[in-house]
Amino acid sequence: MSFRQEFLQFALQQNVLKFGEFTTKAGRQSPYFFNAGLFNDGLSTLKLARFYAQTIIDSKVEFDMLFGPAYKGIILAAATAMMLAEKGINVPFAYNRKEAKDHGEGGVLVGAPLKGRVLIIDDVISAGTSVRESVRLIQHEGAKPAAVAIALDRMEKGTGELSAVQEVEQQYGLPVVAIANLLDLFTLLAENQSAELARFVEPMNAYRARYGVA
Repeated sequence: MSFRQEFLQFALQQNVLKFGEFTTKAGRQSPYFFNAGLFNDGLSTLKLARFYAQTIIDSKVEFDMLFGPAYKGIILAAATAMMLAEKGINVPFAYNRKEAKDHGEGGVLVGAPLKGRVLIIDDVISAGTSVRESVRLIQHEGAKPAAVAIALDRMEKGTGELSAVQEVEQQYGLPVVAIANLLDLFTLLAENQSAELARFVEPMNAYRARYGVA
């Protein structure tokens, strides 16, 4: 089984990935749902961080540190930094608060100072808002955004003809690396022997025809 398929099987087992009838934030009726917030215990977070670390290494993206946008990105940056360290790549990490503190270390940034090439790590890119905020923060500190790592690329149109991921790549010139994408979901359904999952092939095809990007 490929690395990407391993990840999707793991997401299915954790109920992070579900097939059915769901309404997305954009109001679309989607035949699948991916909720990374359900990687919410020690073992599943450990495994998830291993997938992120390996994906980042395989992408050959050059970076000096990790940045996790609040809130989901916080644990992702910390856990992935640990897994990278296990593989001999020890890098600093930082994250932001939603609200600035006026005592203690103050400000919105926590962790290592933002320096050099910064890899942004998040669960998905929906509207691209957290990436835009992260880029602004990183540049404000005099550092350079290097890439974005996410768990799943839905490969569907945003407000225009491009996907949110493509918009980020185009707007900022940033590579986006994903552990898995929509095509991998189709492979999962094609290779799975379960009749339960087989019935979602048609709705998935219809969804891709309507909202998918090239």
